[in-house]
Amino acid sequence: MKHQEDLPDTSIIVCFHNEAWSVLLRTVHSILDRTPDKLLREIILVDDFSDMPHTKDPLSKYMAQFPKVKIFRLQKREGLIRARLHGAAIAKGKVLTFLDSHCECVEG
Repeated sequence: MKHQEDLPDTSIIVCFHNEAWSVLLRTVHSILDRTPDKLLREIILVDDFSDMPHTKDPLSKYMAQFPKVKIFRLQKREGLIRARLHGAAIAKGKVLTFLDSHCECVEG
């Protein structure tokens, strides 16, 4: 991309509640694989009080291999907008990007 060096970095905030393992991984990997490293400050996964076992320790252990991925867990069910606000409050990027947990990023 022309002038990419002039663009600000972004925090990508992905909120989820009881999302399928494969869906979460597809979303995170598509972000990591298709976002220029210089532009990606962090991916914040906001767990809106999921109760499925794979969203707990297995997800934390798997995501630990990616330094730019952070998991923030809510202590009660808050809903999408409040979950996004929690993610925004801890984000460090100059730009905030909100994605649904069941999307796949593509170039362009």
